[in-house]
Amino acid sequence: MREMKVLAVLLAVAVVATGCGSSGDQQVDGTWPSKITFGFVPSNEQEHLQDQVQPFMQVLEEALGIEVEGVVTTDYTALVTALGTGKADLGAMGPFAYVTAKKEFGNIEAFAQAVRYGSGTYHGQWMTNDPSLCDTPIEPGTALENIDGEVVQVGALDAVALQVGVYFGDSGKALGEIRDNGPVSLGSSCIADLSKVAGKRVAFTQESSTSGYLFPSLQLIQAGIDPKSDITPIFAGGHDGAVAAVYNDDADIGLAYDDARRSLRKEKLDVGEKVIVFNLTAEIPNDVVAISTLLPSSLKAAIYNAISAYLSTEEGEAVMDEIAGWTDIRPAVESDFDVVRQAAEEGIGGS
Repeated sequence: MREMKVLAVLLAVAVVATGCGSSGDQQVDGTWPSKITFGFVPSNEQEHLQDQVQPFMQVLEEALGIEVEGVVTTDYTALVTALGTGKADLGAMGPFAYVTAKKEFGNIEAFAQAVRYGSGTYHGQWMTNDPSLCDTPIEPGTALENIDGEVVQVGALDAVALQVGVYFGDSGKALGEIRDNGPVSLGSSCIADLSKVAGKRVAFTQESSTSGYLFPSLQLIQAGIDPKSDITPIFAGGHDGAVAAVYNDDADIGLAYDDARRSLRKEKLDVGEKVIVFNLTAEIPNDVVAISTLLPSSLKAAIYNAISAYLSTEEGEAVMDEIAGWTDIRPAVESDFDVVRQAAEEGIGGS
């Protein structure tokens, strides 16, 4: 019953966006295609992402009155290529992948930007399994935030991103998540200088990742550390892979978005205790939905309104949080990605 109400809301916003009375009427002028393709690339190594996106695609189909195919590409490069060559009409990607695509192809634009827990930015987190790296005491139930240009330790409930060991209770965020196999350890943090990264095995995600490679590599360069020769770089393939590399001692240090440790908490209840966050990257614009400039503006408006309405429901927020960690969207502003372009020019870039 609730799902039917959600679909009714989405149909209503699509009608408002197009000024038409039915899905058939929406295409009467012939400007809408009969099918669009929405591309995704997993931020984690999620084997079932193709299945996870289907409820979202079905809702969009009902709202738009046209076929919507969800496609999961192998990596950012494949998604960018699909958009640039017209094999996909819109796609969710990280900001570095977007600015790279925008530079390479002239037929895409920033359409919508993800919002996570009220914030339009996020940061990468530096993680370690070696407590001796810490310059300050390790504190469980804490996290790091960028405040007034400095990395500051805060309580886990005060962090913008949902931290490992934190869950949503009846009164909002609460400490002490319990899984079927036991309690989840609260995430631990300390503060350590990045000079200690030199000589270590460092697990990045992949070269096209903004938080998992581009911004941290730039930090190392600025600290006088060559990210290719002064460390042993490891590419884990995904954010959860970087966390796992640190947890399993396959790397001394890892990079991922905040707080990617949650991706391992179901199987590794103690991941928040064993994997310690010790520094952050600068703030980064959230993920972007890039869209083909060839789609009619009425369809773009209907798509945006449909996604926004879906995210306003419990079901939609739960599905999108599982897929990409989104809790809302806002219209994308092209100038917001200038900081990423600057980082790419100053740093070593990605593939």
